[in-house]
Amino acid sequence: MIDDKIARLLSAYDEQLRGTSESADVPTSTDGPVIRVEYPQRGFVSYRSLDGLDSAEIDALIARQRDYFAAKGQPVEWKLRGHDLPADLPDRLRAAGFVPEDQETVLIAEGADIVQRLQGRDTVDGITFRLVGDRADFERIAAMESTVWNDDWSWLTDDLVRRHSSGLTDVYVAEADGHVVSAAWAVYKQNTEFTGLWGGSTLAEWRGRGIYKALVAVRAAQAVAKGYKYLHVDASDDSSPILQRLGFQAVTTTTPYVHSVQP
Repeated sequence: MIDDKIARLLSAYDEQLRGTSESADVPTSTDGPVIRVEYPQRGFVSYRSLDGLDSAEIDALIARQRDYFAAKGQPVEWKLRGHDLPADLPDRLRAAGFVPEDQETVLIAEGADIVQRLQGRDTVDGITFRLVGDRADFERIAAMESTVWNDDWSWLTDDLVRRHSSGLTDVYVAEADGHVVSAAWAVYKQNTEFTGLWGGSTLAEWRGRGIYKALVAVRAAQAVAKGYKYLHVDASDDSSPILQRLGFQAVTTTTPYVHSVQP
């Protein structure tokens, strides 16, 4: 039975979350089955299926995406799912100069199930959870992420401003004594049944207290209230076991294959 459930969830994922829905609020162009998503700093390649293309056509398609963004002086990410065909697509991407980054697990759950499982888990002693929408709060989130990842995440401020202004993203912070210790956002995928759960990073000294679970609970409840059936996460190796224990199902994997601009 569980295999049937996974198959059903994967089918909904492929039908609803791939292709145009991955790029609803960003400029795009098309090349056969491929949608080129043109973010300000980098490109992104989306598609539902490469069925009907032979090997030579797939190689040419990959090369065109690489060259299109290289001509703009931008890197490009080809997002490969673990069940994508042909099976040698990873080798073809590498041959075209794309380099794989960390693999993540695609997790899906029905929102109502998660709300039920996490009843009473949406609060943490000493922590205030708050829905935010001001640029100043987005700047504080970016500063927190920069600390977590030991890298410059200042770009996240404008990204969250853009997402929030679309009306399709709710951003939450977890604060202790007025300081942001964690943040996460829910992205409502228009014309689908899905809400994507993004973020969730927590400062090291605040981990293990239930903050991440609480942010999942808060976002799940809001998604269900807005009429969305499914929750979706591209989960890291750190987050995946936690979410699977909460009832999320692993349906496939996703690996970014990135072609960088040559200096």
